[in-house]
Amino acid sequence: MVTMLVSDFKAKAISVLRRVRETGEPVRVTLRGQPLAEVVPIQENRRRGVHLGVGRGWITKCPNNRKLIYGEFGSEWEMNR
Repeated sequence: MVTMLVSDFKAKAISVLRRVRETGEPVRVTLRGQPLAEVVPIQENRRRGVHLGVGRGWITKCPNNRKLIYGEFGSEWEMNR
């Protein structure tokens, strides 16, 4: 992994980003000897789609009451006309 000062990265940012994209080698940017950031290439072949388990615990079960789902409940609501 290449390490460079933040001042060097600032001066050469576009060329560094192109090199990371082409070679795939990450670059670590430091400030006063301490790691500040790491530039890594984007993984284009990531699987996109639904992640199972996302939103877990947000949905609760409805009571097993058919009137609640299929019943006549339209009269309980006022309509704006």
